[in-house]
Amino acid sequence: MSPAPLSALDAAFLSLESEHAPMHVGWAARFDPPPGGAAPRFDEVVAHIAGRLGRAPRYRQRLAAVPLGLGDPVWVDDPAFDIADHVREARHRDFGRLTDEVLSEPLRHDRPLWELWIARDLDGGQIGVVGKAHHCLVDGLAAVELMALLLDTTPVPDAGDGDGGWMPRALPSAMALARDAVGHRVDEALGLARLPLDWARDPAALRDLPAQAWRVARAVAHTAAPPAPRSRLNGDMTALRHLACHARPLADLQVIKRRFGTTINDILLSASAGALRGLAEERAETPAAVKAMVPVSIQAPDERWGNRIAFLFLGLPCDEPDPVWRLRDIHVAMRDRKRDGEPEGADALLSVVSHAPRAVRRLASKVISSPQLSNLTISNIPGPRVPLYLMGCEVRDAYPVVPLTHGHGISIGMTTIHERACFGVYAQAGLAGDADRIARGIDGAIGELLERAAA
Repeated sequence: MSPAPLSALDAAFLSLESEHAPMHVGWAARFDPPPGGAAPRFDEVVAHIAGRLGRAPRYRQRLAAVPLGLGDPVWVDDPAFDIADHVREARHRDFGRLTDEVLSEPLRHDRPLWELWIARDLDGGQIGVVGKAHHCLVDGLAAVELMALLLDTTPVPDAGDGDGGWMPRALPSAMALARDAVGHRVDEALGLARLPLDWARDPAALRDLPAQAWRVARAVAHTAAPPAPRSRLNGDMTALRHLACHARPLADLQVIKRRFGTTINDILLSASAGALRGLAEERAETPAAVKAMVPVSIQAPDERWGNRIAFLFLGLPCDEPDPVWRLRDIHVAMRDRKRDGEPEGADALLSVVSHAPRAVRRLASKVISSPQLSNLTISNIPGPRVPLYLMGCEVRDAYPVVPLTHGHGISIGMTTIHERACFGVYAQAGLAGDADRIARGIDGAIGELLERAAA
């Protein structure tokens, strides 16, 4: 079996990484100790995870470069895999400091691209876990699968699967990698050349071409125009990171959703706009519109690994003082653009770009992720709606990490864990104070909407 190559989108995520822009997604979670019992020892947690790695085979694979740059890197079994390189014990009692230190370090590319840091001695007897995985390995939704290596839906964990006597497959030779890469590119070129013939054989696809072209045109128009305004959210970056966290009951968001007929994602975007407005007012600046890149999942149910997401570019009405009008403006814009098939148009555009030479694809990925097109990324990552446990310790909260591409100083993520909505505002260290203010501002903006919903 030939090694699996990176998809075009995953290769783009890999190419966006730089010294000051590590491209890992992740989360920081805290667990309450089991009632009347002791928290598991670190070695017990390691054994617990090791017994489940068979459920996530990619977590024992690393990237291998293709000779002469003939193709994108491919996934190969890591013959030197050692779980001790990936599940690490932390000594910090300050969980915020641990989180910032772990997220400030890029992942090593000579081993599988994930890490879990376990802190057992937090205040109140809590356990803390900071997890990270490279964006080319998982998207925000699949990052939850990294949690599945740890968690169960009952206090008593299942027995695991053992390692099944796992043995790494032999590494392919340089010649084999080059041959497979050339063959892959030839297959892609032939597939592109066959498209007109396939359309001719499929009248339905041919009839859909004008509509598809319109969807692509709309996606391009909203991506490029208007350009992102100048903002303190953008500029030079450092490697150091900070994660500001806040949580509140998910029921609060559901009340707002029902009262105003919106979606949870609309509420996240509206609360983010309100928080950015509040930040400008605190700094005695005039609130102005901000342009956000909003990932939208279009992953099919049978797709397990990698990323299948499109990006919508949306102006946030931070200059609108009324929280309900902010929410309604965002809801109408997102509803109309989804109804018009813009996410599918963006996906079709990325599909076309994926057939281009590597240099063109890398240039396109840098353009799409540049601060000229968006000021920040805001991502809603739905999580499980049931209680989750780490060897009897129930998850208290879990805060997502949305990576920062070059020139972007802040991102906002939200995930739902059982009955809580958890917000993670991820920032380069120079904007740590702003991130803390935005996290508080999101909470305040939801409170405003909740008051209006009650009225």
